[in-house]
Amino acid sequence: MTPLSRLRPADLLPVATVGLRTRRTRTALSMLGVAIGIAAIVSVLGITRSSQADLLARIDRLGTNLLTVATGESISGDERPLPLTAAAAVGRTDGVLSSAPSADLDAVRVRRSDLAPPFGTGGLSVRAADTSLLSTLDGQVARGSFLTEATSRYPVTVLGHTAAEKLGIADLSGTPRIQLGGHWYTVIGILNPFELTPEVDRSALIGFATAAQDFGYDGHPSRIYVRAQTDRTAEVGGLLARATSPQTPGDVTVSRPSDALSARLAVADSGTALLLGLGAVALLVGGVGIANMMVISVLERRTEIGLRRALGAARRHVAGQFLVESLLLGVAGGAVGVLLGAATTYALALYRGWQPLIPPTAVGAGLATAAAIGTIAGLYPALRAAHLSPTDALRTG
Repeated sequence: MTPLSRLRPADLLPVATVGLRTRRTRTALSMLGVAIGIAAIVSVLGITRSSQADLLARIDRLGTNLLTVATGESISGDERPLPLTAAAAVGRTDGVLSSAPSADLDAVRVRRSDLAPPFGTGGLSVRAADTSLLSTLDGQVARGSFLTEATSRYPVTVLGHTAAEKLGIADLSGTPRIQLGGHWYTVIGILNPFELTPEVDRSALIGFATAAQDFGYDGHPSRIYVRAQTDRTAEVGGLLARATSPQTPGDVTVSRPSDALSARLAVADSGTALLLGLGAVALLVGGVGIANMMVISVLERRTEIGLRRALGAARRHVAGQFLVESLLLGVAGGAVGVLLGAATTYALALYRGWQPLIPPTAVGAGLATAAAIGTIAGLYPALRAAHLSPTDALRTG
């Protein structure tokens, strides 16, 4: 009786890696497709997770309990006035921690000096603001100080971050002055950026008293900023419209600025799906490349296959040899891809100032997918090698 042919697992690995070790260039090129696909998937998931974590941290830092009350804008983009009683009524609303009325003085132009052309706004505006605006928005002053009950009665202004940049005022040295509607105002402060309220960034802020004296401000606010109790933000938002304008609550718009940041999470998720699809295509191409290499390897090694079969190797041993070789190609490509994807994530995250985050599931799924791609790609070549007749293989080798 012919003894049963056996191939120990310890012998299978050296035999399966013969082709990989002797054809290194081809092996590297075959791994490349899988590596690119896995790198794309890992980097997309890592970059998305890092950016989302940064965005969520910013939302938590800025707060989700900030609300704005307005009645929309006119065709020209100017804010429409709210009722005279709006600010007081909003401040008395249950659940409101603080509120700050403001008014966009749309007819007033901001100029660096009297030599600047009088037409055009440069995207800047003048806004009359309450002294509680800074605390309500939880903002910070970069230079100088904010308006107080005393200074708001004088011709002084506090510049938003964007306004200061466009006017070329980086600090308060020399006591800079600007023209607001033909009146000279001394700059006493520059604010840090307000991510949730860009209209403040673009404004020169003045007190209500000087707005009335110099520009005929009639006391109607055009926008009210509200800080609500965090766990009652939605409830408070539902009460503000009627508190602002009891007769026409439908004309009042209450919005939560942080919703714009939250919407970016959904946009990022949709973009992630598209990029993951591209990574899957790259993986498919890599799998086809491995299959093609393995078929060529079987044709080139017909003599080796025939000799092994003649010496007693079973078909399952030959199939196992080529299947393991294909599996190793996929796993090696996946490992390289994970390293490339992790490096890309870390590089971009550090460049953007994010905390680099690589989901463990992305690494595990990437390696498992690469192994599956390698196994599937090697099935046909392995079966083809196993079914070669020893005599035909030796005759044509």
